[in-house]
Amino acid sequence: MKQTILNHLHNDYTEPIRDPVWKNIYLSGSLLEVTKDRCFQKLNRIKQLGPAYLVYPGATHTRLNHSLGVFALAHRLIKHLVAFEEVRELSVEGVKSFLCAALLHDLGHYPFAHSLKDINIKSHEELTSELIMGSGITGILKKTVGVDPLAVAAIIDEKTAYSGGVRVEFYRRLLSGVLDPDKLDYLNRDAYFCGVPYGIQDVDFILGEVQPVECRGIGISEKGLSAVEGILFAKYLMYKSVYWHKTVRIATAMIKKAVIMGLKEGIIKREELYGPDDNEFFSIVLKYGYPPFELLKKVVERNLYKLIYRTPFDDNNPIHRDLTDVKIKDEYERKITGELGKTAGRKILEQEVIIDVPEPISFEIDLSVYPEKGAPYGFAESSSIFRGDTVKDFTGSLRSISLLISREHSLPDSLRKADMDKWFGA
Repeated sequence: MKQTILNHLHNDYTEPIRDPVWKNIYLSGSLLEVTKDRCFQKLNRIKQLGPAYLVYPGATHTRLNHSLGVFALAHRLIKHLVAFEEVRELSVEGVKSFLCAALLHDLGHYPFAHSLKDINIKSHEELTSELIMGSGITGILKKTVGVDPLAVAAIIDEKTAYSGGVRVEFYRRLLSGVLDPDKLDYLNRDAYFCGVPYGIQDVDFILGEVQPVECRGIGISEKGLSAVEGILFAKYLMYKSVYWHKTVRIATAMIKKAVIMGLKEGIIKREELYGPDDNEFFSIVLKYGYPPFELLKKVVERNLYKLIYRTPFDDNNPIHRDLTDVKIKDEYERKITGELGKTAGRKILEQEVIIDVPEPISFEIDLSVYPEKGAPYGFAESSSIFRGDTVKDFTGSLRSISLLISREHSLPDSLRKADMDKWFGA
């Protein structure tokens, strides 16, 4: 069976697609048909980094670019792992299901990157599962690729129930983990298109040092520890310089504020957010003539709000914890809007004040390390500086609460930082 899988991986992927990051990406003829489906092509109209192009003009690459890159690295990863004696009970169908999952993992992704991430709507993994099970891609996977769409959906979305013969849990851990092809592609690709060096990784070295862990996922050789450290530090730098750049955060917060207000007032329905690309999303919200939706127009025109206050997020601060709840944050925003209006001596609209609270970041270190001699051990027990407290310090240094206000308002000098410290319990 192992040789059959290797023959499939070596011989059946012959259709080249040129990519600026990984050069030629080779698909099978059946997967090439998958990429022609309208659901997959929609990803070419969703920017991978949403409003990051406002800071890095080259960051206009798309979810489709990224999906092809994840497939390419998944292909290399599984080809490397199959050669190990420890890998048993794999099948050609399972490998094909995994590669389909890598290619389609973002099929249900929302427009404007993660601007809608912590709103109370379906996850993009859940939407991806629904599309795989109920769109034109379903038939292509069944009849042309020869896999069970349910297995593909279950690899991507852990909430999708599956009881067939494909080892879904193993492939799921390959697709999402410390050294997953998703992370390896987006770090390299985002750095490339932003023109920054922080995310570039030595993928050849990394993939050469991974090994299977009892068919439950992958570990790393002791020699590859530096590669894991490189990934973790690169992720930190990309968040600091790109993903959570001040301007990107402001634009993201403005989009989120408009959508939350529209949902709360019943102007738009959650279902309208399921499926549109960037331009369709923009058209949907602007057709209603709802004043807060002008925030999206301001983002596109780079007429962004100004930052008037920032404080580090503190998990031990009850106000900060409350602000992670969208409904409570909405109440705080209205309260602060009233306070700012009193200080300024004029009316300030609800949509003109935004509190931005970034979601928690996960720096995964759940990984087994394999020395040349002796028993494997956990990454947390290694000599790496990336252990519990260090990782906590990294995430803590990135996450801050910001208070944003429309540039149409200039606040008086009487509004002191001490007043805002009091509002946020700082």
